[in-house]
Amino acid sequence: MGLGGDTHVFIRFLVQDDEAQCEKARKLIKREVAAGTGIFVNQLVLLETEWVLRSRYSLAKNRIIEIISDLLEASDVQCEDEPATEEALFTQKDASADFADCLIGAKNRRLGCRATATFDVRAAKLAGFVAA
Repeated sequence: MGLGGDTHVFIRFLVQDDEAQCEKARKLIKREVAAGTGIFVNQLVLLETEWVLRSRYSLAKNRIIEIISDLLEASDVQCEDEPATEEALFTQKDASADFADCLIGAKNRRLGCRATATFDVRAAKLAGFVAA
């Protein structure tokens, strides 16, 4: 497994709003790829990255889905539980629920839960969720 990065490293690399940190992130990623180890993105970092892109940078849902999809498809990036992330992205495309809710539901299904209880009105409309 390659080097894991935190949210700040991925945000700097993706958004390129801080030239010095972006260059450090790019070099770090390039070094790991050249070594054949790649980069690991855990789901906590992925969730936080989505939140930052949405709330801080006001990126549209479709653009964020595209960015996360590109990460999943990159051969030099390994994401934690890619099937759950792919399911969450597919669900979110047509839902008003947040990516986090979609990922929570997908992860719970993969772990054997029959449903996910929620107080969130938008999440309760998703398949596999029940209102608490």
